[in-house]
Amino acid sequence: MAWIQFIFDSTPDKADALSDLLSECGSSAVTFQDNEDQPIYEPEIGTTPLWPATNVIALFDAGTDTDLIIQMLTGMLAPEAVPKYRLEAVEDKDWVREWMDNFHPMSFGEKLWICPSWHTPPQKDAINIMLDPGLAFGTGTHPTTALCLNWLDQANVKNKVVIDYGCGSGILAIAAALLGAKKVIGVDTDPQALEATQANAERNGVTIDTYLPDDCPDEVCDLLLANILAGPLQSLVERLANLTKAGAPIVLSGILDSQAEDVSQSYQTWFDMEAPVFKDEWTRLVGQKHS
Repeated sequence: MAWIQFIFDSTPDKADALSDLLSECGSSAVTFQDNEDQPIYEPEIGTTPLWPATNVIALFDAGTDTDLIIQMLTGMLAPEAVPKYRLEAVEDKDWVREWMDNFHPMSFGEKLWICPSWHTPPQKDAINIMLDPGLAFGTGTHPTTALCLNWLDQANVKNKVVIDYGCGSGILAIAAALLGAKKVIGVDTDPQALEATQANAERNGVTIDTYLPDDCPDEVCDLLLANILAGPLQSLVERLANLTKAGAPIVLSGILDSQAEDVSQSYQTWFDMEAPVFKDEWTRLVGQKHS
């Protein structure tokens, strides 16, 4: 089925109302998009802020009378209140297949590979993580995940207890398990992430114990990985410190380069922090728990 979309220039105070009107006009779907490359990395808990310049995108069947849609909007609003817009044809595609075709195996360090579950591993003797991320974060394509995987590739985790705090798709937890960890725990606030972790763990033949944060046992670990965001990392510093054994490493990512110093200072009460490692605009921090 072919589609056409209206792309309206809007603002946070008007976007919701415009979305409701477009739904009344028969739109099959309405989405919001950043119009000026102003990402919102860490919104306040319980909020869904919009960008200062927001596109409101309304999807209609390609056979829709677009002039009629504008007439309907004009009738609901004053003519001068109808925002500037443009029309685009949307190619009819199998979008799942399109995404799958563009997700290829990736290597990290000397021995780790991330392979989509529908691909044959390019190096069968490597440590291959077969992955289907589903709705959870973590495919290896994001710099923060890559930073953590490159660190794990060089680490010795054999026979160690590892916690992946903010496990997402389970990619870091599974890497640790395949690298020889004796026990791996995945923690996430999102039940769908825990489901994705379990499915990917089963696909890779490893066992990951998964928990919501309130259910996580107070078991100290030999390595703690936390690829989340700077705000949660700073609010969780005491909790993560208490889960890490004396002398054990902690690996933190999900941190913008501009946030690295503040996050590092937050952890210096409990850890000897190393110099940050950067990739694009993101950072990895590593520390050793004070003995």
